[in-house]
Amino acid sequence: MSGLRVAVLGGGRSSEHEVSLASAASVRAGLELAGHVAIPIDVDRDGRWRRAGAGVALEPGRGLDGVDVVFPALHGPYGEDGTVQGLLECLDVPYVGAGVLASALCMDKVLFKTLMAQASLPQVDFRAAAIEPYRSDPQGVRSSLAVLGFPMFVKPARLGSSVGIARVAAADQLADALETAFEHDALAIAEAAAPGLELECSVIGNGEPIASEPGEILLAGGETGWYDYEAKYSEGGMQLIVPARVPAHVRQRVRELALEAFVTTGCCGLARVDFFVNGEQVLVNELNTMPGFTSTSVFASLFEASGIGYAELLDRLLTLALERYEAGRAHSH
Repeated sequence: MSGLRVAVLGGGRSSEHEVSLASAASVRAGLELAGHVAIPIDVDRDGRWRRAGAGVALEPGRGLDGVDVVFPALHGPYGEDGTVQGLLECLDVPYVGAGVLASALCMDKVLFKTLMAQASLPQVDFRAAAIEPYRSDPQGVRSSLAVLGFPMFVKPARLGSSVGIARVAAADQLADALETAFEHDALAIAEAAAPGLELECSVIGNGEPIASEPGEILLAGGETGWYDYEAKYSEGGMQLIVPARVPAHVRQRVRELALEAFVTTGCCGLARVDFFVNGEQVLVNELNTMPGFTSTSVFASLFEASGIGYAELLDRLLTLALERYEAGRAHSH
């Protein structure tokens, strides 16, 4: 499939604005190589949509600027959390990626992990911390989190790209870590540290999704490092090893859990699922409904190593978006 007019959204209101712009640029380049017409639409930090500097008119039920499909290369709040997906639904235009519910659910790490627990998928232990109870009883909240043991990781519950995350090695560091997380979100999550390797697995599909070969994240800091913002987006900050250096049956378990998490959350289109692996133990960490598409991003690299090149991958994502749109319009509401 080629020759589609594709609006690529980049930027956005979240702290991941710059990462999104880089993702959008990579997506546009790949779409053009695949024979599509990529139309850049920048979403400013104040939420305004612009094309070539001019404002974009958004009228419910009228599509978006005459395009065939939208690729929302937006990360974090106001982009990956169901808000833009809801707007695109109102515009009545096909779009790449998860729908409103799955986007919102997976953006909220507390809700995502709660659902994983209900589905009996293995994961690290976690606790939620909301800002208002913390202001009322900071010591009580810190004590409730301390049961996870140290080290632990504290992060905003509804943000990505490791923004606002802190590794907490001891109890006296917990207050600062919570304050950092609360700068970005009124809800924080604390997670027990997991030993072993960090693996990631990409998924594409609608009704019958497929999983890539899992890859292993090797950090520049070695075993003492952790996968923070700098490691993700700095050249040389990490190395992706595909296939991951674990036995074949463990890699297969990763793929199975990636697909199970994808289906359980109601995802469609694409996702990247992150794991901790320690020997035979495989733990689900997070699911990203719109993973990064920059030159250092993992999602496309894993499918490249699995035999699906970048242009073909983008073609498949557009096809999946159009198929989902047509399937949805076959039902009356």
